[in-house]
Amino acid sequence: MRKKDFVTMLIGTISGFFFAIGMCMALLPEWHARTPGIVFGVMGMVGSLVAFLIRRKMEGKPLWTWNTRIVLISLFGLLGATIFGIGMVMSMVWNMMIFGIIIGFVGIVMLVTLFPMIKGFEE
Repeated sequence: MRKKDFVTMLIGTISGFFFAIGMCMALLPEWHARTPGIVFGVMGMVGSLVAFLIRRKMEGKPLWTWNTRIVLISLFGLLGATIFGIGMVMSMVWNMMIFGIIIGFVGIVMLVTLFPMIKGFEE
């Protein structure tokens, strides 16, 4: 295993844990920990961004390149994650199970379509 793969895996796992536990803390009313959950979730998101930037640096690539395609794909990913999150909230918090599952599925489909948007199709 290459060093950059190990570092990315380690930071990604830790940030994923923080994001997941933060989501549980914020969305489960029995835990009574909404504010700390939001803090943990934000820590997880920041950790993911740091993992991305470290990976780019270790590969010798520029940290970020701006062009219209990247911005639009990023906005589409953010919208897909938001729609997926709204579906989760509808199912877990607002007791709107059927609509929450449908909205969540739309968000998942949007996130899955990011792969061909970024990488394209190969023959």
